[in-house]
Amino acid sequence: MYVVPDQTGRRAIVTGANSGTGREATRRLAAAGAEVIMAVRTPDKGELAKREILAEHPHARLEVRRVDLADLASVRAFADGVDGPVDLLFNNAGVMTPPERIETVDGFELQFGSNFLGPFALTMHLLPALLAGSKPRVVTMSSGVANFGRIRIDDPQWMTGYRPGPAYAQSKLADLLFARRLARVATERGWSLMSVAAHPGFTRTNLQTAGPSLGNGKPNRVFAVGSRILPSQLPAEGAEPMLFAGTSPDARHGGYYGPSRFMELVGPTTAARVNRRMRDDATGDRLWEMAERLTGSTLPVPAAA
Repeated sequence: MYVVPDQTGRRAIVTGANSGTGREATRRLAAAGAEVIMAVRTPDKGELAKREILAEHPHARLEVRRVDLADLASVRAFADGVDGPVDLLFNNAGVMTPPERIETVDGFELQFGSNFLGPFALTMHLLPALLAGSKPRVVTMSSGVANFGRIRIDDPQWMTGYRPGPAYAQSKLADLLFARRLARVATERGWSLMSVAAHPGFTRTNLQTAGPSLGNGKPNRVFAVGSRILPSQLPAEGAEPMLFAGTSPDARHGGYYGPSRFMELVGPTTAARVNRRMRDDATGDRLWEMAERLTGSTLPVPAAA
């Protein structure tokens, strides 16, 4: 089991902190001394998770705040409400394979909007706070299915031929390309910021069971079958690549981490495989430009010399 180093004095934001790997990461960060802002879409669920964590760790410093990554106004309001430096940002929340094409408040395909554009905008808005932090890190969660993802530059919103699985894979490949591009930007600008990506392997959370129907229908049939055939793990193990990426002194700037055993589905954290499409920096650059245009969020202007 990965042991989170002492985080006393560090301030973290975890999206999707009320359940699954987000809740587990929050619990372990708080237990290690971090102050954690639990960024959740449903505050009542966040408050319940907060009470449960406090029952185990009475001295945990936790704050529940609402953010809806499918609503850019909510993203901006959340970021505007964060006062002071931030040391860690975990872009963890997401949605998975809704059976029909659904649009966000801003008119984006739900998975592309919630899993990629929302976290992109959140990171851009929070960069000034992060750059004011101590050795800041941004951890962006991808997925093992990113191995099968392709960026549809001409139709990223799946206006035609929507397919739940490929749309999800695209959004998670986009997350990885974003993390890698942010690492290059930080290096080019001489920032102390680290950008790292991770994936949880095959972890049993409500993302797979309730995510496809947004909590209002039947679980994903593919997940149900896969969970009987393939090895899987609990959130305690699934959160480890994220925690390693965010807190380990051995994590590498621009790196990508996931489980080490059986097709990267389970096991201790290791460097994850990066295929050709994941290394496609030209597509990553085009994706970044697209995200800036669609979200209206950009990098902070460098201070005058």
